[in-house]
Amino acid sequence: MIRIANGQGFWGDWLEAPVRLVEQGPIDYLVLDYLAEITMSILQKQKQEDPALGYARDFPPLIGRIAKRVRERNIKVIANAGGVNPVACAREVLKIAPGLKVAVVLGDDVYSRLDEFLAKGYEMRDMDTGEPIAAIRNRIQSANAYIGAFPLAEALATGANVVIAGRSTDTALALAPMVHEFGWGASDWDKLAAGTIAGHIVECGAQCTGGNSQVDWQNIPDMANVGYPIIEAEPDGSYTITKHAGTGGRVHSDVVKEQLLYELGDPRNYITPDCVADFTSIHLEDTGPDRVRVSAIRGRERPPTLKLSISYSNGWKAIGTLVYSWPQALAKAQAADRIVRERLAGLGLTFEEIYTEFLGVNACHGPVAQPVADPPEVQLRIGVRGQDRKAVDRFTRELIPLVLNGPPSATGFGDGRPPVREIVAYWSALVPRDEIQTRVEVFA
Repeated sequence: MIRIANGQGFWGDWLEAPVRLVEQGPIDYLVLDYLAEITMSILQKQKQEDPALGYARDFPPLIGRIAKRVRERNIKVIANAGGVNPVACAREVLKIAPGLKVAVVLGDDVYSRLDEFLAKGYEMRDMDTGEPIAAIRNRIQSANAYIGAFPLAEALATGANVVIAGRSTDTALALAPMVHEFGWGASDWDKLAAGTIAGHIVECGAQCTGGNSQVDWQNIPDMANVGYPIIEAEPDGSYTITKHAGTGGRVHSDVVKEQLLYELGDPRNYITPDCVADFTSIHLEDTGPDRVRVSAIRGRERPPTLKLSISYSNGWKAIGTLVYSWPQALAKAQAADRIVRERLAGLGLTFEEIYTEFLGVNACHGPVAQPVADPPEVQLRIGVRGQDRKAVDRFTRELIPLVLNGPPSATGFGDGRPPVREIVAYWSALVPRDEIQTRVEVFA
């Protein structure tokens, strides 16, 4: 049995979680998931401005904090913190924590190969719309292939203390130690599916130990000290989800079921680079306090293609807010919305979308929100998006004047004009698996 803990659900998750996982009890592997689709474009821009950047900068200082315990307890750390510059990330880790052995998985970044793919006849059509990538070719900012667990397992085989990848799948981070330790092969579909689902359960950190849970949420204990998840994995593909004793939160089948539904499409066909997992085969059993056993999972052959995560520039946006107080707070906010729209029209400005929400009334539930007769305050949030940056910038000058020339009682305008931000859109496409060749480099 091996213990695989996840201490990071996204870049920005609780900084203390991975430190506590290392300090509060036994684990063999610490996995850390930093990347979302939008993160890759942010990191690509950072690298373009500074070739030494392009990775999750929280990661090297974290390794510095836990390096002593990692060595003492022989804990292996696996993270996709490398973003679009895993080598620079590794070098920074060694600068802060000298003496560690760091393995880097490369090959997922295909930004420079897009024209090569097009020349080979791969249209890389958007998986949602079917549109060929040529429509956005000159606006692409990053392009990465999702890689699976086997390249990460290859990196673990080097004996590295820390394994750093770029755009691996979230699930591969937890599956890789099982492949490495148990010797699972590339066609052990049921076992690979089991490890994949284990990775899916823990990939969002404390979301499977009580965080963001709807079930009896008021009585989940000590959320200020919530424990992050640990997989107790067995060679046969069964495992138990748990957390360190004495930590807050709750591990229960109800909570695990909520996480199983996270970002799930067809439950019979959860497609990854390693296999296709069948979520309808999962058997859950509460075997004790904060212990859920998972078994009986089935899987099928992996697909012949790999998915590309591509980001591209898609215009500009700005969002501003004002708060109106009782009485008639909603009526005031609605009047302010009408005024802004009339003034924009009077200026001859057009946008792809103008969108308004009334926080405190209907921002979360829209037209199905329960009516509120006269709320104590309402926040007007109005935004625009379009391809013309000048038009979007002009919108930012139309909200703050309402403080003096609009409905009464406006407040909450401390930030003044809202900033104009670039819209980065997401494009997913497929390429043949054989086009993506990974490799491992070791730094010490």
